[in-house]
Amino acid sequence: MAQRPRRRALAMILLTGASLIAAWLHWQPGPLQTCRAVDGDTIHCGEQRVRVRGLDAPELRGRCEAERRLALAATERLSDLLEDGVRLETSGQDRFGRTLAVVRDPRGEDVARVLIREGLARRYDGRGPREGWC
Repeated sequence: MAQRPRRRALAMILLTGASLIAAWLHWQPGPLQTCRAVDGDTIHCGEQRVRVRGLDAPELRGRCEAERRLALAATERLSDLLEDGVRLETSGQDRFGRTLAVVRDPRGEDVARVLIREGLARRYDGRGPREGWC
């Protein structure tokens, strides 16, 4: 008798797994959007202002020349990454009213990770103080 509940549980697990796999196979990413870089962590997509989630980039109006140079390089690199369109995975708004989003290139790579890997930005989860760039 103990085998029937086990078989039912196993059947439920298999059906759930099959359903998840079927959903994943039929999932379609959102449409590519045309956006432009405002700075290293903000983009405009039409009328929508978007804060790139997962990073902190130096400010164009930074405290020192080194920060301003790095900010310009981050902005230019982000512009390059936006060139072929991006997909946004939105998740609310920041305190300035910008849409928060993970921004992915057409291949699905997170542009924040690219900027961080290339030394043009730092990881940032939106909480706590940020380090200075000078």
